[in-house]
Amino acid sequence: MKKFLGIFFIALLVLSCNSQKIYSDYDISFSRSGGFAPTYENLLIKGNNAHYSFEGRDQKIKQTFKVSDEDLKILNDVLSQNNFRQIQEDHKKMYDNITTSVNVKNGKNSGSKNDGSMIMPNYKTNWGNIVTAFQEIISKNIKK
Repeated sequence: MKKFLGIFFIALLVLSCNSQKIYSDYDISFSRSGGFAPTYENLLIKGNNAHYSFEGRDQKIKQTFKVSDEDLKILNDVLSQNNFRQIQEDHKKMYDNITTSVNVKNGKNSGSKNDGSMIMPNYKTNWGNIVTAFQEIISKNIKK
């Protein structure tokens, strides 16, 4: 009986660790969180597989879907055309603001940017174009 319980707890531990793997194993991520009534939104892309989650405004959505090669190419083109790596973040303190973060782990656009302290004025249009590209992928694949 003790062996059975031991094996059960080890299996439970392994399964719980694997369920968090989706949140650390990605190529591209887009997340939004915070605000007065906090919301949490995540889009994680690994290859052509995407995991989307949203929690807030009395909604809870979790969905996995495929991102087409064309959509990935468009997303990478938008990142390149809007100089993702050169976008400069402002360092002013912002409180109760919804923060948007974009992380790219590989390729010529690899980098990490967020607007938690706002984006420098010269780069706001570029940042807006990048955020819009991610929102288009979400709205194309997720029915809220």
